[in-house]
Amino acid sequence: DHSRRMFQYISVNMNQAADVGRARAWSGDYPQGMDDAHEDPVDYASAHDLDATLIERARDVVDGADRVVVLTGAGISTDSGIPDFRGPNGLWTKNPAAEKASNIDHYVSDPEVRRSNWRLRAEGALWANVEPNLGHHALVALQHRDILHTLITQNVDELHQRAGIEADRVVEIHGTTRKAACLECEYRDDMEIVLDRVRAGEDDPHCTFCGGILKSATISFGQNLVYEDLQRAQEAAHACDLLLAVGSTLSVYPIAQVVPMAAASGAQVVIVNGEPTPFDGLAEVVLNASISDVLPRICRYDEV
Repeated sequence: DHSRRMFQYISVNMNQAADVGRARAWSGDYPQGMDDAHEDPVDYASAHDLDATLIERARDVVDGADRVVVLTGAGISTDSGIPDFRGPNGLWTKNPAAEKASNIDHYVSDPEVRRSNWRLRAEGALWANVEPNLGHHALVALQHRDILHTLITQNVDELHQRAGIEADRVVEIHGTTRKAACLECEYRDDMEIVLDRVRAGEDDPHCTFCGGILKSATISFGQNLVYEDLQRAQEAAHACDLLLAVGSTLSVYPIAQVVPMAAASGAQVVIVNGEPTPFDGLAEVVLNASISDVLPRICRYDEV
């Protein structure tokens, strides 16, 4: 039938994208995907502006689920003070040279790009001290209720883990800025260990094991996504009975495909975002509102 054909099409194309190396990350070295790097601020509606029956319906869908898979994008971290990069006050708007650090070719070939990036990190300019907000904490309520299956995030800020989501439930599809990794060997460690070296005078730290170039453990422009992460996301979409998409415009591929994948497998879909998405037609409920206002209500955060 149509659903089976759509499911097969999506599955094959998602796997092929990873297998042939076309699964390129769109996030660069920042939590916003290209879909979420707004040119203008989003005017979010508050929960009070929404029809109460929509919130109640979304809450009922969550209450009826046993295996919830959550997909989050940059919108959930906005209230933590993480700005976009391309907006009027974005980092790249104010400092266009900083954008080069998000391209793997520039990063590898230009030592000055690396030095500048390490300086920004050591100074705390890349939102080092942000904390989880109500949206992040609301999702922890799903874990406490034992209905959270997997949390897939396009963000690289680790705010879900800091809020209390168990690390083994999280798929960081674009990696994390909280870790540093070597581009040549398997070295990986806490970012602060490398930043301590920068603060001590190393302006372009290299791997102490093999001498390779170090960078944040994120997927930059020009790097492939991790096949195992894509596979975990796909398997979660197969297994869930509710796909809850939060803070993403769902236009970054291949990860946006988990929404139609889940729907084709029989799961319900709820979308919480500040603006419409391409998959609103698949959703049982769409809430275009402030995530920090709405998510605690539909996840019953105050009741856990």
